[in-house]
Amino acid sequence: MVNWIWMGMIVVSVLFGAANGKMEKVAEAAFGGAQTGVTVCFGLVSILVFWMGLMRIAEESGLVRKLSVLMAPLVRKLFPDVPRDHPAMGYILSNMSANLLGLGNAATPMGIKAMQELQKLNPEPTVATPAMCTLLALNTASITLVPTTIIAIRMNFGSVHPADIVAPTLLATLISTGAAILIDRWYRGRSKTPPARTIPNAGARTTAKPIQPPASAGGG
Repeated sequence: MVNWIWMGMIVVSVLFGAANGKMEKVAEAAFGGAQTGVTVCFGLVSILVFWMGLMRIAEESGLVRKLSVLMAPLVRKLFPDVPRDHPAMGYILSNMSANLLGLGNAATPMGIKAMQELQKLNPEPTVATPAMCTLLALNTASITLVPTTIIAIRMNFGSVHPADIVAPTLLATLISTGAAILIDRWYRGRSKTPPARTIPNAGARTTAKPIQPPASAGGG
């Protein structure tokens, strides 16, 4: 679906450019955008490699494990239907820890693995479980302490103070995460249906046919 959207945008741009006689502008924008994309990618690679190295050091030193242990009680409350010792819980904790540090690219594989493990607990494989929806909401609106990717983009475009985005990002992600949790709790509360009660039907009467004695073979 996304591919069709992009294709439609490209076709509409070309048609409008041709109709207005500005095809050269369309070509310049296309090549300029491609050049900018490559430049931004190179800038992101350097920053992401640096932060991934720090993440690896934090993992080897046990910092990520301690952060996961610190977050474990909260995560267990957010995912009450996931067993405590299930592998999905570890991947969820790693995903949330990476998102806290602004390492979205590092958090994505952990999120995918968490979804795969949650799918093993899914009684209906074609329908997402509440735990899957909770993970998706938290992964999308995660609290970010250090917006690594945004800082890298700002540095790449020559920002004088690229780290000024830290405080607004933290405030915005706090609000988004709080909203995601509230909405998730609300939908979880609505999805809980009371157990079905068996109400006896007073009008129904069960009549048993009396057992007839076996007919004797001979006359009495």
